[in-house]
Amino acid sequence: MAFSKLLEQAGGMGLFQTLQVLTFILPCLVIPSQMLLENFSAAVPGHRCWTHMLDNGSAVPANMTLKALLTISIPPGPNWEPHQCRRFRQPQWQLLDPNATATSWSEADTEPCVDGWVYDRSVFTSTIVAKWDLVCSSQGLKPLSQSIFMSGILVGSFIWGLVSYRFGRKPMLSWCCLQLAVAGTSTIFAPTLVIYCGLRFVAAFGMAGILLSSLTLMVEWTMTSRRAATMTVVGCAFSAGQAALGGLAFALRDWRTLQLAASVPFFAISLISWWLPESARWLIIKGKPDQALQELRKVARINGHKEAKNLTIEVLMSSMEEEAAAAKEPRSVLDLFCVPVLRWRSCAMLVVNFSLMISYYGLVFDLQSLGRDIFLLQALFGAVDFLGRATTALLLSFLGRRTIQAGSQVMAGLAILANMLVPQDLQTLRVVFAVLGKGCFGISLTCLSIYKAELFPTPLRKSTAAQGNRQEAVTVESTSL
Repeated sequence: MAFSKLLEQAGGMGLFQTLQVLTFILPCLVIPSQMLLENFSAAVPGHRCWTHMLDNGSAVPANMTLKALLTISIPPGPNWEPHQCRRFRQPQWQLLDPNATATSWSEADTEPCVDGWVYDRSVFTSTIVAKWDLVCSSQGLKPLSQSIFMSGILVGSFIWGLVSYRFGRKPMLSWCCLQLAVAGTSTIFAPTLVIYCGLRFVAAFGMAGILLSSLTLMVEWTMTSRRAATMTVVGCAFSAGQAALGGLAFALRDWRTLQLAASVPFFAISLISWWLPESARWLIIKGKPDQALQELRKVARINGHKEAKNLTIEVLMSSMEEEAAAAKEPRSVLDLFCVPVLRWRSCAMLVVNFSLMISYYGLVFDLQSLGRDIFLLQALFGAVDFLGRATTALLLSFLGRRTIQAGSQVMAGLAILANMLVPQDLQTLRVVFAVLGKGCFGISLTCLSIYKAELFPTPLRKSTAAQGNRQEAVTVESTSL
């Protein structure tokens, strides 16, 4: 490709590319905390109805134990634990009789939690579920916030693709980091669930721009032969961020503190991103060869490559003439379906992306259903994902993209299917299958990110990336709900 030759004259792969990858590792370490935050900030703590006998100290008889008070105040639930959503209208003293049976009271003796709930704060000191009582009749509002978050990514994938082409990748990356930092930090002050969801939408909107612009910049400044290794390293950082979230959530049990810890780093990332050069390819296509030449020479200087002095505007324009002319033609997602070969590839990628995302996010968004220690589960998921991604580059060099993509998804599907067939009481075995599936998903996601970038021509690559982000957002919205 024309630009690859220019990149070779700027040193190919060197110190600049290393520093660029290290820069992109920073948001990749923190983004998982934003995406998976509600596994912890929206965790459902144990809860029961507030009752006068249990929670009004002046009304408690001195000789009554907590167990006895629960018996006469709260009816048993489906598992014979205290019911989470109903209470007795009046204390059922007859239930203290050793000969009392389950028929000693009726449904008519109970009522909803009209005075609110009492939450177990032994695991989490505070969550948004406890703050806004998203339990019982309001439990359907809990996944709504995650769905709205993914809606932000959906809208952002549309908007930022257009903005980046018009104004450039670098300013968009810096702005989106700042937007995510401000919106994420502001959520801790949200007085209502509606405002909280709105701020999460804005944060996700910015996250879409970070993902799109960072991927585009990294691909455009990386030699084709090194893209697989580069994407693998960045994918490993994403996995490390998932594992770190488990430890971070374990240390910070209050949802506001956790939200703050996941948002503040983006202020620093926004400042750090300013050292990155703008995409030289984009500058040439937009008719700014002088600035493109400066960026190429800057990269060459960092790489210690002296031959870049031979680069001139004439060399740039002659090398990129054909590509620049092609880029001026109007492009859209519909172009992916006009050419038979691209149409087949696009449809295949849609199916692969859908099946992968709905399984992946269905797994990682519902840790509480897999076991009680969700902190350990999150760390295990991140660790096995890291291992899977780290081995991807090696596997790709021996087996190729198509074999790895198909094989990893088949193995992940079998692991998730096995997880579904294991009885609920065998939690350890279910966790083993879930962790195995998560590792296979890590391999599949890394391979897919590399594969998609190589299957489509450069002018349509941005459309492909945006299409993938939009499909991912729609898929996860349905998974959340």
